[in-house]
Amino acid sequence: MGAPTAFLGLIVPALLCAGCGSDRREAVHVVGSTSILPFAEMLAEEFGKKEPGVHVEVQGGGSTHGLLALRSGIAEIGACSRLLHGDDPDEAALTPIAIAQDAIAVVVHPSNPLTGLSRAELRDVFSGRVRNWRELGGPDRPVRVSTREEGSGTLDAFVSQVMGGVRIAPDALVQESNGAMKEVVKGDPCAIGFMSMGLVGVGLKALAVDGTPPSPSESERSKYPLVRPFLFVVRGAPSGAAGRFIEFARSPARPRLNG
Repeated sequence: MGAPTAFLGLIVPALLCAGCGSDRREAVHVVGSTSILPFAEMLAEEFGKKEPGVHVEVQGGGSTHGLLALRSGIAEIGACSRLLHGDDPDEAALTPIAIAQDAIAVVVHPSNPLTGLSRAELRDVFSGRVRNWRELGGPDRPVRVSTREEGSGTLDAFVSQVMGGVRIAPDALVQESNGAMKEVVKGDPCAIGFMSMGLVGVGLKALAVDGTPPSPSESERSKYPLVRPFLFVVRGAPSGAAGRFIEFARSPARPRLNG
């Protein structure tokens, strides 16, 4: 059993159980990006107050898994934190709808004295060309790179915006979620990684990139170079309860993302 199939084997029972019991509300299933997950949960909670007859069930698993769940009919909405691949016939049949903009923060331990790096320096770090922080004006410590798993929208966006066709070092530590990335970097003074700006919180330092620091506010990100869309993806045109949920997610009435 391949990884995507195994994942679907896990989420099918969970999504089916969401409709079990005495709850007769109309259900909308959203599956995908762990970066979008907290925002989608917040949207679902607020939408439930507006339409108590609809239950929005939200699960993570990664952008690619979300698109697979959508194509398989398990989810009405795939949450995707990367652009769709227009040359992929499976993705060409899907409709992406932007609901927000997110910054990708490059994070290090708070004890790291560096405050920023250029994209060229980040490419050298994440490719393994730079192995010691001293080479970048930091302390005489090894650089320990953390990356995200294949299928992650955050990884896809970081690679396209930073790596310029250069591969991430094969010995980079692979983290399965933003939460795992946060814990690893927070606990290691030598570490560097990348994650959704909205999930950085305390215990990490977000570096400036090309001289511009990331902002936690969605409305202040125009100059920061590492920005990607948060997408709700559907098959065809959005309709029914799923369409109303997406309309709410794009409306001024929705809760704001990171201020």
